[in-house]
Amino acid sequence: MQSAGLEKASHRRIAGVLGVLGALLALMLAGAGPASAHATLDSTDPRQNSVVATAPQAVTLTFSESVSLSSDSVRVLDPAGKAVDTGDPGHADGKGNTARVGLKGGLANGTYTVAWRAVSDDSHPVGGAFTFSIGAPSDTSVSATALQGAKADGLVAALYGTGRTVAYAAFALLAGVAAFVLICWPAGTARRPVQRLLMTGWTALLVSTVAVLMLRGPYERGSGVGQALDLSLVRATLDERIGTALAARLLLLAAGGVFLSLLVGQLGQPPRPLPAKPAEDDGGAVGDGDPEAAELRALELRAAERPQREARLGLGVAGLVLAVALAATWVGADHASVGIQVWLALPLGILHLIAMALWLGGLAALLVGLREGVGAEVVDRFSRIAFASVAVLAATGIYQSWRGLGSWGALTGTEYGRLLLVKSGCVAVMLGVAWMSRSWLARLRSAPAEAAEVERAETEPAEVPEPVGVAAHGEDPVRRAQLARQRAARESAGRDRGLTPTRAGLRRSVLVEALVAVAVLVVTTMLTNSPPGRVASEVTAGAAAPAAGGAAPAPQTEPGRTVELKLPYDTKGRTPNAKGTATVTLNPARTGPNEVKLALDGPDGQPVDVPEVQLAFTLPDRDLGPLPVALTPEGTGRWSGTAQLPLAGTWVVSVQVRSSDIDQTTPTQQFKIG
Repeated sequence: MQSAGLEKASHRRIAGVLGVLGALLALMLAGAGPASAHATLDSTDPRQNSVVATAPQAVTLTFSESVSLSSDSVRVLDPAGKAVDTGDPGHADGKGNTARVGLKGGLANGTYTVAWRAVSDDSHPVGGAFTFSIGAPSDTSVSATALQGAKADGLVAALYGTGRTVAYAAFALLAGVAAFVLICWPAGTARRPVQRLLMTGWTALLVSTVAVLMLRGPYERGSGVGQALDLSLVRATLDERIGTALAARLLLLAAGGVFLSLLVGQLGQPPRPLPAKPAEDDGGAVGDGDPEAAELRALELRAAERPQREARLGLGVAGLVLAVALAATWVGADHASVGIQVWLALPLGILHLIAMALWLGGLAALLVGLREGVGAEVVDRFSRIAFASVAVLAATGIYQSWRGLGSWGALTGTEYGRLLLVKSGCVAVMLGVAWMSRSWLARLRSAPAEAAEVERAETEPAEVPEPVGVAAHGEDPVRRAQLARQRAARESAGRDRGLTPTRAGLRRSVLVEALVAVAVLVVTTMLTNSPPGRVASEVTAGAAAPAAGGAAPAPQTEPGRTVELKLPYDTKGRTPNAKGTATVTLNPARTGPNEVKLALDGPDGQPVDVPEVQLAFTLPDRDLGPLPVALTPEGTGRWSGTAQLPLAGTWVVSVQVRSSDIDQTTPTQQFKIG
């Protein structure tokens, strides 16, 4: 009766955990509405690179989506680099996609630089800068230090990225090991190494989540690591989408602690022994050779195993809901929650993370299992799970790649695309090593002699003769310590006997697979911190690198000299204007205002017209730009405008050419000023 009551109480606790997890998951997914990925700056007032007759009272920025602002999200600097804004920007007329900051009175003529930084709906900070002039353009001495707020502090960014990587790894360890023992190796929950893996995953996920929550404020605002303990920044972070996700993750980890205690408490206990068979007066067993007695005994055996099966089923359902809810705390506040097809990207993103955890976390559990001497059937069962996980990862990964890239050019022309190539290469290496592991598994299945040796090593303790003189020295502390070391060495040797050559080879290949998995997690974190290629092609125009196909070396310019840049382009369209050369000339090619001329010529050298062309300049080293140029048509395939280049350095010019409704490309090239 007492055991039945304990089982009912355990079932009630599992049901309670399931209810809490379901409610938290519903709240997480309910707030993930459709939006566009990464906010982009649509317009400004005053307009970028414009010259106004009188000083404006405020600067207003309009974005493609709602943004979150801080006290220094928009800064305005005069030609001498002095701040002339009133600070504390807000939303214009209550519109969430705007940012407005007031200007001080009595501003002199000259060129003013606006540096801005905000947080888009997908939780990623975005920033940039542009210039406008009052009265007439002028030189400006805005320094790199003044523009530093447009990007995150280096140490904060490194710590924040490390925290996110640890969180991914901890989730994989926690969810993967729990799934491994539930599906493949229930007896493993009684082993100390497995319990340590589970607690390591839970603790690391808890610590890394708190660290990310504390570092999020300084990361968004570009401040130093000393601001991590600023409770006002933590409070502001909790009001954002990512703060809500991190808070939900902490609540889920509390439920996860209850789940782990139930997992170890239920599966880590030895099965209850069957009641002894009563004996007859003559000492013989009742029912020897009796079919009815044998059937009754089988029923008793199944009844004894039923609580274990029910516990595994209940814990499996609870663990699945917990894993889905934890995965939603990443997916609901990242790239999948914004952009196109959010309704499909959210569940596929959760599925991708769970498949990753089953594979990578299972590898860690398998390493321990091989050390503890698990049988070939356990390895074989995990092999099937890993194969299914890889298939799911491939399918969901292809969809995520298509959704994030948007074009083949973004695969090599953006940071997101290049990181995706690196991740694909690491996964390919993992698959190769996994194939080697399967060959070792096949050898293990076909090696009964080795299996028997492992079983003997587990069941028969090593017989080591008692050292001479133990009785005589039994009371000697030094001798007792020496004997304790000898016993520890014998126990270690007994465990090592389980690693036969085939089993050792399998363990080595699994270890290599796990090490490559760490690299995959690092690259995955970098991917989540990078703008998707679909967005980067539109926002930065590939400013991080020259266009594919080999751009000419950056010319060494001199003040007062005209610079001519030739950028071949090919939109892959079928119209006559789909391929040609864009020629950009600057005069006088120095800091300050520059006259810009743009010419588009076809392969035959004749001018060609296109439906749309955009020209922009970016200074990557200073995180400045893109600074678009307002172009004025001057005939077929000819435009002119004025570019404000406030700082010396290696600039990147990008020309976005659209030859039809669906065909466009953005060639880039570097050049130096000053």
